[in-house]
Amino acid sequence: MARDTERPLRADAQRNRDKILVAAVRVFTEEGLDAHFERIAREAGVGTGTLYRNFPNREVLIEAAYRNEVARLCDAVPGLLATMPPREALRDWMGRFIDYATAKLGMAEALRAVVASGGDPYAHSRDLIQAAISRLMAAGTEAGVLRTDIRPTDMFAALAGIALTSAKPDQRDQAERLLDLTLDGLRPAPPQLPEK
Repeated sequence: MARDTERPLRADAQRNRDKILVAAVRVFTEEGLDAHFERIAREAGVGTGTLYRNFPNREVLIEAAYRNEVARLCDAVPGLLATMPPREALRDWMGRFIDYATAKLGMAEALRAVVASGGDPYAHSRDLIQAAISRLMAAGTEAGVLRTDIRPTDMFAALAGIALTSAKPDQRDQAERLLDLTLDGLRPAPPQLPEK
């Protein structure tokens, strides 16, 4: 996307861009590839000219919306760790991961179209998510509230498994239970008492 190499946007233009990306995820999730730019603009509270100025075609918008979801997920980590104990921060982030997975599932058809057109919306997303998990787990192990023998890649696999089985909106209660179960499994083992 050309936007990454251009000068920074004015604050109001950035707000409009952010609103468009959030609306795009919602609309593509609901309507798939049939989503109309006019509805996305209306949901974002901007004109269609503003939408097209930022995103000249459907593939650019879909890719940007997906990447924005990944960035929102990963960028939440420092704030969570600054305002919550590490275990609570991890659990909050795990819920956000399911939100991200739900949006990704809803946008699956649109994302496949981007890939078919030669785009790669997934470039670097796994690395970014893995880095976020690593930071959260490092804070938890350092605080002594998480096991030290579980790798961030193990945690990513567990979250991906929960997302595969429970990321639909009507499965959220199950997803929350599975997240709690996963977090309980990360508790450090109590110290072993010496045998008499």
